[in-house]
Amino acid sequence: MARVSLGSPAREQAISVSIATGAYGVSFGALSVAAGLDVWQTMALSLLVFTGGSQFAFVGVLGAGGSAVAAVLTSTFLGIRNGFYGVALAPVLRPMRGPRKAWGAQVTIDESTAVALAQPHDDLAARREGFWWTGVGVFVFWNAFTALGALLGSALGDPARYGLDAAAAAAFLALLWPRLAPHRAKVVAGVAAVVALALTPVLPAGMPILAAAVVAIVAGWNPPPSTEEVPE
Repeated sequence: MARVSLGSPAREQAISVSIATGAYGVSFGALSVAAGLDVWQTMALSLLVFTGGSQFAFVGVLGAGGSAVAAVLTSTFLGIRNGFYGVALAPVLRPMRGPRKAWGAQVTIDESTAVALAQPHDDLAARREGFWWTGVGVFVFWNAFTALGALLGSALGDPARYGLDAAAAAAFLALLWPRLAPHRAKVVAGVAAVVALALTPVLPAGMPILAAAVVAIVAGWNPPPSTEEVPE
């Protein structure tokens, strides 16, 4: 069967990631309503917060009986990572001013950052294309499927039964895997994963991810002597 081209490699990656992540929005919409939020509150979270990890942390705390303050704090801690993404993307996206800058900040998420930085280091045009196509694509699909999940609510049952809880993670792993070719990158990723898994039963939602990020930060402070061992 002939392969259908969607344009440049960056655009193809962006569209596939956007669809996978958008499908995951059904899961969030259903879980949010099950946690006690109404459809409009659920939609406001996706439109304004627009960072899946923080949104799931928020409704997860509420669904477990936690207070609104605890839900907000947990969600905020997990969302801090997006600020660091902005630092990494600044050389790619500048200059931006006015509404474009505000919109760029809104769509600076895991997926748009991953697709942008997965493009060749010396191809700024491809990196920008990957960022914008992914950011806008995820925003559109995420909000559309969030609304669908919230409206259908309990009729869907457990979202995990459809595999939607794994769709976004699988797409993100597909982007990450080619970047783990150097041995050092594999070791860092493995240690970070072990740290996150070990802390998940004892820390609030979102905190294990931040702890795992510390592993990468520490590793970055001690780069190998040869630049050939450093992943892009």
